[in-house]
Amino acid sequence: MNKAIIAKNAPAAVGPYVHAVQAGSLLFVSGQLGLDPVSGELKEGLEAQAVQALENMKAVLSEAGYELTDVVKTTVFIDDMNDFVKVNEIYAKYFDECKPARSCVEVAKLPKGGLVEIECIASK
Repeated sequence: MNKAIIAKNAPAAVGPYVHAVQAGSLLFVSGQLGLDPVSGELKEGLEAQAVQALENMKAVLSEAGYELTDVVKTTVFIDDMNDFVKVNEIYAKYFDECKPARSCVEVAKLPKGGLVEIECIASK
Protein backbone atom coordinates (compact mmCIF):
# COMPACT_ATOMS: atom_id res chain seq x y z
CA MET A 1 0.00 0.00 0.00
CA ASN A 2 1.29 3.46 -0.87
CA LYS A 3 1.79 6.02 1.89
CA ALA A 4 1.49 9.78 1.36
CA ILE A 5 4.17 11.88 3.07
CA ILE A 6 3.50 15.45 4.20
CA ALA A 7 6.65 17.04 5.61
CA LYS A 8 6.23 19.49 8.48
CA ASN A 9 9.53 21.26 7.71
CA ALA A 10 8.96 21.76 3.98
CA PRO A 11 6.85 24.43 2.28
CA ALA A 12 3.27 23.52 1.47
CA ALA A 13 2.68 22.01 -1.95
CA VAL A 14 1.67 24.58 -4.57
CA GLY A 15 -0.85 22.22 -6.17
CA PRO A 16 -3.00 19.14 -5.57
CA TYR A 17 -0.20 16.75 -4.60
CA VAL A 18 1.74 15.55 -1.57
CA HIS A 19 5.43 16.04 -0.78
CA ALA A 20 6.17 12.38 -1.45
CA VAL A 21 4.69 8.94 -1.82
CA GLN A 22 6.28 5.84 -0.35
CA ALA A 23 5.68 2.69 -2.39
CA GLY A 24 7.35 -0.29 -0.75
CA SER A 25 11.00 0.61 -0.23
CA LEU A 26 10.86 3.44 -2.78
CA LEU A 27 10.14 7.08 -2.00
CA PHE A 28 9.04 9.38 -4.82
CA VAL A 29 9.65 13.00 -3.80
CA SER A 30 7.70 15.68 -5.65
CA GLY A 31 9.62 18.54 -7.22
CA GLN A 32 10.90 21.00 -4.65
CA LEU A 33 11.25 24.69 -5.45
CA GLY A 34 13.41 27.17 -3.58
CA LEU A 35 10.49 28.18 -1.37
CA ASP A 36 11.09 29.29 2.19
CA PRO A 37 9.20 26.76 4.36
CA VAL A 38 7.96 29.48 6.73
CA SER A 39 6.92 32.28 4.39
CA GLY A 40 6.15 30.17 1.31
CA GLU A 41 7.99 32.73 -0.79
CA LEU A 42 10.79 32.02 -3.26
CA LYS A 43 14.30 32.76 -2.07
CA GLU A 44 16.05 35.53 -4.02
CA GLY A 45 18.35 34.40 -6.82
CA LEU A 46 19.39 31.12 -8.39
CA GLU A 47 21.92 30.03 -5.78
CA ALA A 48 19.58 30.65 -2.85
CA GLN A 49 16.75 28.84 -4.62
CA ALA A 50 18.95 25.84 -5.45
CA VAL A 51 20.11 25.54 -1.83
CA GLN A 52 16.55 25.90 -0.51
CA ALA A 53 15.17 23.35 -3.00
CA LEU A 54 17.75 20.83 -1.81
CA GLU A 55 17.06 21.66 1.85
CA ASN A 56 13.34 21.19 1.21
CA MET A 57 14.08 17.85 -0.45
CA LYS A 58 16.15 16.82 2.60
CA ALA A 59 13.23 17.76 4.89
CA VAL A 60 10.84 15.57 2.88
CA LEU A 61 13.30 12.68 2.85
CA SER A 62 13.83 13.01 6.61
CA GLU A 63 10.09 13.06 7.34
CA ALA A 64 9.84 9.68 5.60
CA GLY A 65 12.93 8.27 7.33
CA TYR A 66 15.28 8.57 4.35
CA GLU A 67 18.56 10.43 3.83
CA LEU A 68 20.38 11.93 0.85
CA THR A 69 22.49 8.75 0.69
CA ASP A 70 19.27 6.84 -0.09
CA VAL A 71 18.59 8.92 -3.22
CA VAL A 72 19.04 6.87 -6.39
CA LYS A 73 17.74 9.32 -9.02
CA THR A 74 17.15 13.05 -9.26
CA THR A 75 15.69 15.27 -11.93
CA VAL A 76 16.72 18.91 -11.97
CA PHE A 77 14.60 21.42 -13.85
CA ILE A 78 16.17 24.81 -14.60
CA ASP A 79 14.74 27.71 -16.54
CA ASP A 80 18.09 28.57 -18.17
CA MET A 81 20.69 25.95 -19.17
CA ASN A 82 23.33 28.67 -18.77
CA ASP A 83 22.83 28.13 -15.02
CA PHE A 84 23.87 24.46 -15.30
CA VAL A 85 27.38 25.02 -13.85
CA LYS A 86 26.11 27.11 -10.89
CA VAL A 87 23.46 24.54 -10.01
CA ASN A 88 26.01 21.71 -10.31
CA GLU A 89 28.34 23.43 -7.84
CA ILE A 90 25.59 23.62 -5.23
CA TYR A 91 24.19 20.17 -6.03
CA ALA A 92 27.64 18.58 -5.67
CA LYS A 93 27.87 19.80 -2.05
CA TYR A 94 24.78 17.76 -1.18
CA PHE A 95 25.78 14.64 -3.11
CA ASP A 96 29.54 14.60 -2.54
CA GLU A 97 29.97 10.96 -1.49
CA CYS A 98 27.02 9.09 -2.98
CA LYS A 99 26.03 10.51 -6.33
CA PRO A 100 22.65 9.40 -7.70
CA ALA A 101 21.72 9.07 -11.36
CA ARG A 102 20.45 12.42 -12.63
CA SER A 103 18.78 14.25 -15.46
CA CYS A 104 18.85 18.02 -15.92
CA VAL A 105 16.30 19.65 -18.18
CA GLU A 106 15.78 23.25 -19.24
CA VAL A 107 12.11 24.20 -19.04
CA ALA A 108 10.20 27.23 -20.31
CA LYS A 109 8.72 28.08 -16.94
CA LEU A 110 8.49 26.75 -13.37
CA PRO A 111 5.70 27.28 -10.81
CA LYS A 112 5.73 30.62 -8.99
CA GLY A 113 8.48 31.85 -11.35
CA GLY A 114 11.05 29.55 -9.78
CA LEU A 115 14.51 29.25 -11.32
CA VAL A 116 15.17 25.63 -10.28
CA GLU A 117 13.13 22.64 -9.13
CA ILE A 118 14.47 19.27 -7.99
CA GLU A 119 12.69 15.94 -7.55
CA CYS A 120 14.06 12.57 -6.53
CA ILE A 121 13.50 8.89 -6.01
CA ALA A 122 15.02 7.25 -2.93
CA SER A 123 15.33 3.60 -1.97
CA LYS A 124 15.94 1.83 1.35
